[in-house]
Amino acid sequence: MALPEYSTKQLKEVANFLRQDVITMITEAGSGHPAGSLGMADVFTVLYFRALSHNPDMPDWAGRDRVILSNGHICPVLYATLARVGYFPPEELNNLRKFGNRLQGHPSRKDFPLIEASSGSLGHGLSIAAGMSLAAKKDGKQHTIWCLMSDAEHQEGSTWEAAMFSAKYKLNNLKVIVDRNDIQLSGDLDDIMPITPLRQKYENFGWLVFEVDGHDINELIKTLEEAKNHQDGPCVVLAKTIPGKGVSFMEGQWGWHGKAPTQEEAKLALEELKNNNIQA
Repeated sequence: MALPEYSTKQLKEVANFLRQDVITMITEAGSGHPAGSLGMADVFTVLYFRALSHNPDMPDWAGRDRVILSNGHICPVLYATLARVGYFPPEELNNLRKFGNRLQGHPSRKDFPLIEASSGSLGHGLSIAAGMSLAAKKDGKQHTIWCLMSDAEHQEGSTWEAAMFSAKYKLNNLKVIVDRNDIQLSGDLDDIMPITPLRQKYENFGWLVFEVDGHDINELIKTLEEAKNHQDGPCVVLAKTIPGKGVSFMEGQWGWHGKAPTQEEAKLALEELKNNNIQA
């Protein structure tokens, strides 16, 4: 099912609201991962409000596209998106990371059946998605499996095993989006374990590669549509993003990978985001 077609301006506004949700949620929880969540807000907006086949009124619809969030630590932006697109009330977002709540600090299918697969241990999401893709093909299903990944988890060997597997079985129903933000928990990615040239590596493994500005809504719409229509094997979208996007004192700073803002910092961040929305 396709949602009503939102304008570029409306999609930008949605992404801004997602960023505000992320700040509010993580501040309320006192812990979480703002950098990647803020950086991927535009991607999640285009994915759920434009590219994905899904129906918030029928969460278990058999024909829905599946989303695997391999980099599960950025689940605040996933939860915010699910709420804003209509799967549950946005008021519930303030329960993030609270004991006994379904909005766990990393996605848990046991606690929250809207999640297609539990995740958080980096490097495993692509294997899960590849298995789901092969099963769907064997069963003659037409839905697409989208796997969102961090760039740093390409330091994990299991990721490349799954990449080989996907190419061998020509999984044309598998679409990967990589958050290419160049940071990780303890520093800049290139200082810890470089993964370049990432595009050439995927191409050498037999994948079609797209590269896109992860904050350009129109580019994202075009690229995700092209990726979904590609039928000659697996494809990957390398989305260049700025960690902490929208909050000036967080942008590009790896220190905000997994640190909650203080109340004062959150106030400043929300004021900046609200001003950005007015100017958009």
